[in-house]
Amino acid sequence: MKKGFTLVELLIVLAVIAALMAVATPVALNAVATAKANQVAQNLANLKSAVETAYAVKGLPATGQAASKTYLEGYISTFPNGYEVVIDTGSENPAAATIVYLLSDPTADAVQKQNPEVQKKTGSAIKDELPTGVTVADASEYAVIEVQLMSY
Repeated sequence: MKKGFTLVELLIVLAVIAALMAVATPVALNAVATAKANQVAQNLANLKSAVETAYAVKGLPATGQAASKTYLEGYISTFPNGYEVVIDTGSENPAAATIVYLLSDPTADAVQKQNPEVQKKTGSAIKDELPTGVTVADASEYAVIEVQLMSY
């Protein structure tokens, strides 16, 4: 008699492994999606904190200096890709900053679950607030945090 496994035994083992993979794969993909949403939510919160700190120390930027990366230098170590910070100097209204996540993965809904401060806004609602050269799709939804900048 020869030693070894029969074809039926090997097929049963493969079927068990396939069943385990079918259960584990969606769980792993969901964990990755949640981690991405959490990272975006944390980046939005960090940018909000940097804007508030920069405003408390430096005040409002000059109207020509509202570029977010130069205004936030020294208040955030690295400016993450896919984000835009727009500072309205408040000529008629109180000053405010709008922080927008421009990429589509993860969705604005997923980011909002991680950080309740995040709002969903369509591209048409934020298009006028963004600087020239930044394009958004009108029908797409974006994760946005609005920061009211108040004098103390």
